[in-house]
Amino acid sequence: MRVIAIDGPAGSGKTSVARAVADRLGMEYLDTGAMYRAVTFAVLRAGGDPADNRFSANVARAIDLRVEQDRVFVDGVDATVEIRGRSVNRAVSLVAANPDVRSEMVARQREWVRRCGGGVLEGRDIGTVVFPDAAVKVYLTADPAVRALRRARQDGLADAPNPPDGGPEAAGVDAVAADLARRDMIDSTRRTGPLAVAPEALVLDTTDKTFDETIEQILELV
Repeated sequence: MRVIAIDGPAGSGKTSVARAVADRLGMEYLDTGAMYRAVTFAVLRAGGDPADNRFSANVARAIDLRVEQDRVFVDGVDATVEIRGRSVNRAVSLVAANPDVRSEMVARQREWVRRCGGGVLEGRDIGTVVFPDAAVKVYLTADPAVRALRRARQDGLADAPNPPDGGPEAAGVDAVAADLARRDMIDSTRRTGPLAVAPEALVLDTTDKTFDETIEQILELV
């Protein structure tokens, strides 16, 4: 089975890049981050505390989770929009740091690849934990300020090309930057499946690269 692992922090361009690479190669694509967001959504929906490891682990094992292209379904409910909301954003790193949640999601990710006969997966530990023997490993990164601006635009918090200093757009970007820094710290220091660069990975800094340049470099590696 051919597996292409694309890892990196939020705002580095993983999702759009992984989708494009999968499309160009005619392969299936899986956003593993959406799976952890789905578990977080389910925990919050059930009235649980994301910091309660046992509760979150039980939810992760029990939910019916389907990630299909651009849609995410949790127990039959289309949660595509909700998993990108602020409440999930604030809690997802806590849930994703839970070893039992990660164990369950990793098992589901490996089963997805077995069922599909391979695929392009993006996340934070695909090349280091989920598929350490992946044929191709890529680690995307970017300047923190650029990552924050990208995520703010994605969330509709910075519509201007260059948010003015002191304006509402700048405040939005600053808030996103602080949240990304918090998530980076949690993701990179957790004991299980931390955000890390696989030894064999091609590290691509997308700060000054065009989308097409990034795609072409990965395709050349493939």
